[in-house]
Amino acid sequence: MSKTALLVVDMVYDFTNPKGLVFYPQNLEIIPKIAKVIDYCHQNDHLVIFMQHSYRANKPDKNLETMRKNCIAGSGGDQIDPALPVDPERDYIIKKRRYSAFFGTDLDLVLREHGITRVVVVGTKTNCCIRATVTDSYNLNYDTVVLSDCVATNDEVVNQVHLTDIGKYLGTVISSSEFMAEGSEK
Repeated sequence: MSKTALLVVDMVYDFTNPKGLVFYPQNLEIIPKIAKVIDYCHQNDHLVIFMQHSYRANKPDKNLETMRKNCIAGSGGDQIDPALPVDPERDYIIKKRRYSAFFGTDLDLVLREHGITRVVVVGTKTNCCIRATVTDSYNLNYDTVVLSDCVATNDEVVNQVHLTDIGKYLGTVISSSEFMAEGSEK
């Protein structure tokens, strides 16, 4: 197994489907690119982890007090988009309830159990869940990479501002084609 892991953040029905509760059209644009990156990672023995934003049904959650209800377990809104190739034999699906994929989950433990040193991040929303995940990845000393054409939010200016900050302070920002051109050396 390589020392690289791909984190697919919150590519779930409520974010990616036009009937989803917090749908953004920009997420539809990145799905095919993310699917190619997942296939590439599977072929190159990179660990793939799907972060599944999921709130407990009928239970209190601070996030749901201040935002639109979404990604409720059992509603279908928290299901991984079916266009993304999940390999149940080797991929992980980890539920999360906060912006950062690391907060309140066993993500760091899973990465360390696999000897991962580099985390590649794709998904939605650049200004919330991507940014928080990248910040924690950086703080935990992972070599952090964001694929610029595989992240999105509902405003392209906001997307670019956060990608610029991430590239300046927290990690590396490259395109999916640059990442896949690396081959399996990492």
